[in-house]
Amino acid sequence: MKTVVLLALLALVIVPTMVVAVDFNQSVSVQDKANFDEMLSPVLKIYNFIKYAATAIAVVCIVFAGITLMISGNDQAKREQAKMTGMYIIIGLVVIWVAPLIVQYVAG
Repeated sequence: MKTVVLLALLALVIVPTMVVAVDFNQSVSVQDKANFDEMLSPVLKIYNFIKYAATAIAVVCIVFAGITLMISGNDQAKREQAKMTGMYIIIGLVVIWVAPLIVQYVAG
């Protein structure tokens, strides 16, 4: 336990001095931007694949939730479960589709 506390205190002393030593005002060269874009390209392809696959799965799940809602009859528990399922699916889709815009807004 003492070593954890000692390491935490040591990190609190060393990390701020290391951050101060780094120069964040350096300009980025055109070659560095091109290299970064080249590395980012496969990541964006994977992200787009996951985004569209999740959207297709969400459509199927929303249809299933709608059918469950329609055939639930007077069973309030099934109706509420179907409503909540649809709501969670829509929230998930909004998060997946809006996340790049939020990142771009924060980074830009």
